[in-house]
Amino acid sequence: MASPAFSSLSISPAMLVNLETLGYLAMTPIQAQSLPLALAGRDLIAQAKTGSGKTVAFGIALLAPLNPRFFGCQALVLCPTRELADQVAKEIRRLARAADNIKVLTLSGGVPIGPQIGSLEHGAHVVVGTPGRIQEHLRKGTLVLDGLNSLVLDEADRMLDMGFYDSIAEIIEQTPARRQTLLFSATYPAGIEQLAARFMRQPQRIEVASQHDDSQIEQRFYEIEPAQRLESVARLLRHFRPASSVAFCHTRQQCQELVDYLQGQRISAAPLHGDLEQRERDQVLAMFANRSLSVLVATDVAARGLDIAGLEAVINVELSRDPEVHVHRIGRSGRAGEKGLALSLVAPAEAARAQAVERLQGAPLRWCDPASLQPADSGPLLPPMTTLCIGAGRKEKLRPGDILGALTGEAGLVGAQVGKIALFDHQAYVAVERGVARQALKRLSEGKVKGRSLRVREV
Repeated sequence: MASPAFSSLSISPAMLVNLETLGYLAMTPIQAQSLPLALAGRDLIAQAKTGSGKTVAFGIALLAPLNPRFFGCQALVLCPTRELADQVAKEIRRLARAADNIKVLTLSGGVPIGPQIGSLEHGAHVVVGTPGRIQEHLRKGTLVLDGLNSLVLDEADRMLDMGFYDSIAEIIEQTPARRQTLLFSATYPAGIEQLAARFMRQPQRIEVASQHDDSQIEQRFYEIEPAQRLESVARLLRHFRPASSVAFCHTRQQCQELVDYLQGQRISAAPLHGDLEQRERDQVLAMFANRSLSVLVATDVAARGLDIAGLEAVINVELSRDPEVHVHRIGRSGRAGEKGLALSLVAPAEAARAQAVERLQGAPLRWCDPASLQPADSGPLLPPMTTLCIGAGRKEKLRPGDILGALTGEAGLVGAQVGKIALFDHQAYVAVERGVARQALKRLSEGKVKGRSLRVREV
């Protein structure tokens, strides 16, 4: 059956034109089910996997009733992590091009609060943020929610996993009673029922199939002994040689042990967990997104909200205790119509977890022999790009064009040898092809970027 078009909705002609410009022509299942209800003002609990198009769904819904002439906060989106908040804000800004002068502001932790207070003084129509930082602004009186029309809880299950129930409750209690609440979640734990009973008005519940198409994501399960776990991850990587993969671990310690082991095996890997400082997180995520890091070794909470294009494989270093989390993990591969690969290691003591996944998926698991994992290539597993860190960023008025100009000018590279450029407040990361990294580093260190000598290092 053909997917319904956005033109079947009661949205402005300007928004329809903008959606077409953005390449959004037909609605995804979550959009088709949620948008008619959301645009009618109903409260909503929507259960859908990552990559289903939920951000566009709630973005269109919260923008529809906005009054551009009132510069108070009319819509608030709560997200579990800074990375997801940044991603959501970026998408809402794209959707907001259809209207005049809509200001979208991100308020997340891990960065100084002063500039955020300054931005709030100029007003914002839509605020996207993490619960802790939103609470800070409410306590300081720098964020006022008296004029709020729409509240969105994005990835609500993960916010509850991270212990944010009380923070969310405290925030909601400072919003008007006559607001619309839209709750989006990949899974449906008991805490969501508590939130709904306490803060939502007769919410409609919709659920889009959480299973993944076998033709889209190929799953393979390998039974191993616990002592073989680290070695087995390396064997999977050498056999399949994915250009980019995420390996999921249960604990921060397990993450670090696996990274140390893989690096010792000449496999490019880095950790992503809660002990990292914000600058370290920024650097790891920039490197993974720009293809200068092959394996991201992450805990579930740290990896929540990641949307990496072209992720070839997901490795479950240990099966999750929750089968719905397993489905969520593997859904990070095989997105946007691309084929994905999900590889799971299962020790004998984890057999019950495998059976739970099998029951949830309603189909037998595909078990493979670990002995079949033979290296496809004896060389090191290194990424195609290398990242250079430049000691200046947005606050120093540095722009991506300045970096690209320096690399293709004095440094002598061609544009095709330069990859993604990520700008932060006081540093920038740029990917260059591995074979020209030393040349680029030498030229940038000896030359100038935007007329200034800047510190440059390889990471």
